[in-house]
Amino acid sequence: MRILGVDPGSRKTGYGVVDIDGNRITHVAHGVIAVGEGEFVARLGKLFSSLSSLIAEHQPSCAAMEDVFMARNASSALKLGQARGALIAACTHAGLDVAAYSPTAVKQAVVGFGRAEKGQVQHMIQLLLKPPAPLQEDAADALAVALCHANHSGSAQRASAAMGRRA
Repeated sequence: MRILGVDPGSRKTGYGVVDIDGNRITHVAHGVIAVGEGEFVARLGKLFSSLSSLIAEHQPSCAAMEDVFMARNASSALKLGQARGALIAACTHAGLDVAAYSPTAVKQAVVGFGRAEKGQVQHMIQLLLKPPAPLQEDAADALAVALCHANHSGSAQRASAAMGRRA
């Protein structure tokens, strides 16, 4: 199974792709979609088209995305939500199921502590996946989202198999 992890942002969006084969997780790709300044609607279009291109290139079987957290600034939270919507649209347009995880769940899955710092997440991704440098924070977060989904989907598969054995 190939998982696309996405850390949404209205100016920079991290992405990470991992392959899952049993208990083995392998790094495939990572990076940042940087849309910079400029008109907000144009940035949303660039997020959609850039992620669509990455999906076509890497052919993931599913996607996982970090949920929007409530920021102090309502305007920033709304923009982040719209950016996330454009990214979800790119995934669903390509036929991918999209799972959502809270930032706390992602940090818990990768670091073991839901209130971990970004640097701790980046360090654990380096240890677990050994991706080639450079590993930007946004890309590390996206890889962490992909690992979180791998952990959760693996748990669901094991639970489903156990239920099937009991029947």
